[in-house]
Amino acid sequence: MEELIYSYFPELSANQKNQIAQLYPLYLDWNSKINVISRKDIDNLYLHHVLHSLAIARFIKLPDGAKVLDVGTGGGFPGIPLAIFFPEVSFFLCDSIMKKIKVVKEISASLNLKNVQAEQIRAEDIKGKFDFVVSRAVTDINTFLPWIWNRLEKGETGGVGRGLLYLKGGNLIEEISEIQKRFNIPAGKISKIEIQRWFKEPFFDEKSILYIKR
Repeated sequence: MEELIYSYFPELSANQKNQIAQLYPLYLDWNSKINVISRKDIDNLYLHHVLHSLAIARFIKLPDGAKVLDVGTGGGFPGIPLAIFFPEVSFFLCDSIMKKIKVVKEISASLNLKNVQAEQIRAEDIKGKFDFVVSRAVTDINTFLPWIWNRLEKGETGGVGRGLLYLKGGNLIEEISEIQKRFNIPAGKISKIEIQRWFKEPFFDEKSILYIKR
């Protein structure tokens, strides 16, 4: 199953491939104790969760030393796959549900991911600043953006514009129009990138990355 990931990312190191291969048995085991992925969906782990998360890696190269906040990480998506892919980037994974954070911590430890921290905390209560925020459709973007907008540093880092990378399905035109007006964000700072430009599986129909520069 992990061969799907290797086919799209042949540049992965032996260690990264080993970490990706461990994801299924780890999640299968933990999911039997604490349900963080739908049990009907666990066999689609690599397509629906890992590859979906790595669409961000296909779109943008997160610079070494960058600080990334994953809000509403659930079982660790997109944070854990991205932490495997970008070992020199620091990831802070948060969720309001403690049992999900327990799974994230245990899986990160099993994979020896030194660049992952995880905490049970609401996004609104997080302190400090980050270069990027990532998330998988926790809620509509108009509800989400006020939670994290002031947690983002402005400008660029490593030649890459800091901002939000939000995995979301559906049309999004109305949501984008609303946030432009509400936050006075210039049109040039918002991009909607369809994931099917890289990954051809039908699962990615109408799934996008919404990139909002800070």
